[in-house]
Amino acid sequence: MSQFDIIHKDAAGRIGKLTTPHGVVETPTVMPVINPNLQTIKPSEMRDFGAEILITNSYIIYRKDELREKALKDGLHALLDFDGPIMTDSGSFQLSVYGEVEVTNEMIIDFQQKIGTDIGVPLDIPTHPDVSYEKAKEDMDITIGRLKAARELVKDGMLLAGPVQGATYKDLREECARELSDVGFDVYPFGAVVPLMESYRYADLVDVIASAKKGLDPVAPVHLFGAGHPMMFALAVALGCDLFDSAAYALYAKDRRYITSRGTYHVDKLKYLPCSCPVCIAHTAEELKKAHNCTDLLARHNLYVTFEEMREVKQAIWEGNLLELVEQRCRSHPRMLEALKQMYTYSEWLEECDPSSKSTLFYCGPESSKRPEVLRFNKQLERLTIEGSVLIRAYPTKIDKEYDNVLMFKPPFGSYPQELAEVYPFNAEVVRTPDYESLETAYQNTIKLVELNPDATYTFLMKDTFEHPLVEKLAAMDNFTVVPPKSD
Repeated sequence: MSQFDIIHKDAAGRIGKLTTPHGVVETPTVMPVINPNLQTIKPSEMRDFGAEILITNSYIIYRKDELREKALKDGLHALLDFDGPIMTDSGSFQLSVYGEVEVTNEMIIDFQQKIGTDIGVPLDIPTHPDVSYEKAKEDMDITIGRLKAARELVKDGMLLAGPVQGATYKDLREECARELSDVGFDVYPFGAVVPLMESYRYADLVDVIASAKKGLDPVAPVHLFGAGHPMMFALAVALGCDLFDSAAYALYAKDRRYITSRGTYHVDKLKYLPCSCPVCIAHTAEELKKAHNCTDLLARHNLYVTFEEMREVKQAIWEGNLLELVEQRCRSHPRMLEALKQMYTYSEWLEECDPSSKSTLFYCGPESSKRPEVLRFNKQLERLTIEGSVLIRAYPTKIDKEYDNVLMFKPPFGSYPQELAEVYPFNAEVVRTPDYESLETAYQNTIKLVELNPDATYTFLMKDTFEHPLVEKLAAMDNFTVVPPKSD
């Protein structure tokens, strides 16, 4: 089994160290895809961009005599001229495209071991997202059978991946992950998700990731197959993905597309280059368009941006503000915003993963009211005992000493002891004029607090910007008085 050490956490994301036969890889990270037949950028150059690990296709190497013989003679690392860890896919992608491949599961596992692969992948069945439940279940069962057989074939040396299948059926993804976890693999790729990303079905992708994660050991390293656009790194990492592979840097370049963390531009439509990588510093937009090596330059820019975004994600984990980065990135596209909303339907699970103490929470919009920290506070209300007279204030006042207890009111949390005002997460930076969603959550929490402590009497000093229908429900309680709003 692999050694995967988690160094730092935020939400379900983590910074980790994955030990492989050719060295330790810090995650989360991106594995640039290397086509052994056509290398846009040489593997030996990849470290210059920040790559610690590469991924290539063992089936392509196996099928071409020249590549196969050199790999068998000199090893995979000599073939690619790269001395770091290399993961190899098995031909499952070709299987999904063409319907058949010229190798068996046993043959490709044996070949990957012989050429010195660091992380090998069995020949699983990648199931299209829109197949019937019965078909997804059938493919999943075949995949599990093949993975179990592969596990018996690999004893020492090469790490073995266990791809989790199940299409878009959440119960199948969780079931597959749970069964594979019982067998024991070194890395768990989530397979057949490229069609979801190609059609911008990011909300469905959230379901796939969260469901599969629920079936795995929480510390198991996860690989999201085919996820190479930096726009969605923060989201996927926050859901617990550790490894990504990207052919997008090269494929987009061939189509003259220029990647950013917010989306993609066609280079011919650019007037300026919104980047400070070496490529963009050395060229104007017009020079880049007309360059004879435009494809190569675009591929390099795309790689620089890809690794820059992953470093941004890692820094956010380190500082404890990954979810703020997720919310910022998800506002770059309407389908990503759908994914953000879907992610917070799993706040109960995220709250179990999320550290209980970290940096200041920044409220970034209505979705922030569903964050794990807010949910955790709702649960903690049951531990708060209040007796006597209570002042709940939404603004500073001089009458605090007239009450037995003083609570502060801050959306989206609601009411909490003023002694905790500078303690995480109540030291949150929030907007002065709360949105409807944050007020609703805050008032729901306040109602719960009052119901849990019915013998106390409450006076609420609210602001005129805090108007909400739930205020009427509070005012209707026998032990609750709402003081008319004070204008800002």
